[in-house]
Amino acid sequence: MLRVENIYKSFGNFLAVSGAQLTVGRGELVAVIGPNGAGKTTLFNLITGQLKPDRGKVVFKEEDITRLSTHLICRKGIARSFQIANVFPRMTVFGNVQVSVLSQQRQSNSLFRPAYTMAVKETEEILESVGLIEKAHELAGSLSHGDQRILEIAIALGNEPELLILDEPTAGMSPEETRITMDLVRRLAETKGLTILFCEHDMDVVFNVAQSIMVMHHGRTIVQGAPDEVRRNEQVQEAYLGDEDA
Repeated sequence: MLRVENIYKSFGNFLAVSGAQLTVGRGELVAVIGPNGAGKTTLFNLITGQLKPDRGKVVFKEEDITRLSTHLICRKGIARSFQIANVFPRMTVFGNVQVSVLSQQRQSNSLFRPAYTMAVKETEEILESVGLIEKAHELAGSLSHGDQRILEIAIALGNEPELLILDEPTAGMSPEETRITMDLVRRLAETKGLTILFCEHDMDVVFNVAQSIMVMHHGRTIVQGAPDEVRRNEQVQEAYLGDEDA
C-alpha cells in the first residue's frame, strides 16, 4: 500500500533523513523505531506532506504522492495523529469528531441545516468504536491524557483513512492506558480493515503489536522485517537495542 523509496531530507547542514526506505502492506501493523533523533517524525512528515523531500519518492496505492499537499494526501486516504494530543479542548468530544467527519464529507453550516445536526450517526459510530461514546458531551480538554490520545485517533478516523499513521500513540501514558490504547489499535486494524503505521519508544508495545518493524538510525533504514528477524539483527542490537533482549 505504501512505499518510501530512498528518501532524503536535510535542514541546512543537518541530514535528518538519509536514504530511508519503508514498505507497508495492506492490512499490516508496521512500526518504525530508532533512537531519539533517528528521523522517525521527519519521515512521517515526509509521508504526510508536512515536509517535501530533497529527493526520493513516496508511493501510496501505486500513485506518487511525494509532491502533493497535506490536504490532498489526506483525501487520498492517509490520516495521522501526532506526538502531542491535537484536539480542540473547548469543544465537546462529539464536536471534535464531528468536525473531522464533516470535513471529510465536505459539508459545513448552511441556512437550511446547521452543522450540529449533521453527521450525527457517523460521529456516534466512531465514538462507539473507540470507547468514548459515554464521554461524547464532555469537553475534550477535561479528558485524561490517555482519553485525549484516543480522541485524536477518533478524529483521524473521521477522515475515513485506509492508512492510519500514529506518532508515539502511547507517549506519556500509564501502563494501563498503554494497554487499552494498543488493544484499540489492534481492534481497529481488524474490524475496520485499517493499515497502521506507527512509531513508538516502548519496545514491549512494538514487539507485541507490530507485524513488521523498520529500524532507523542517523536518518537511514538499518533493516525492516518481522519482529524476530529485527530482534536478532546485529546492527540493530549495536545501534539501538543493546545487548539486552528488547
